[in-house]
Amino acid sequence: MALRPGRAPIALNSVATTNCADCYGPRVVSMNWPRLLEIAKAEVRSTLRSLPRQLRTPAKQIPVRYLRRPDRRPECAGLEPDTLGLFVGLSLTETEWTPGQMTAQILLFLENLWEFAEDDEEIYREEVRRTFLHELGHYLGLEETDLEDRDL
Repeated sequence: MALRPGRAPIALNSVATTNCADCYGPRVVSMNWPRLLEIAKAEVRSTLRSLPRQLRTPAKQIPVRYLRRPDRRPECAGLEPDTLGLFVGLSLTETEWTPGQMTAQILLFLENLWEFAEDDEEIYREEVRRTFLHELGHYLGLEETDLEDRDL
């Protein structure tokens, strides 16, 4: 799971507000949702193309879901509101599926990533890439310490 390092809340200029029943509360973001989504999808595609072939094939098999923020969905239960990304499901190294276990997928929380980037599109792109690689690492069977060693 990619978490935002301990930092003070970021004040944002308002152009779009999220206030939905499934969110932790109203949030103000300075980039509209379609643009955040477009940038994130393009960055994930670019990152996939840049992977070595032996990683690209399994990486293309896992679905990536783009969400505004953690919400009340079962896969988001217990997450901090400022979580950047999450891998859920069985990793490629796990073999025992249990009933009720979620399908493997990567969740990217785009409004949190945008806030973390402090409204900077270049930093946002890098954080989307980095968070995607971090969660992909979990899918491939890497632990947090392995990911930290790789600066992810």
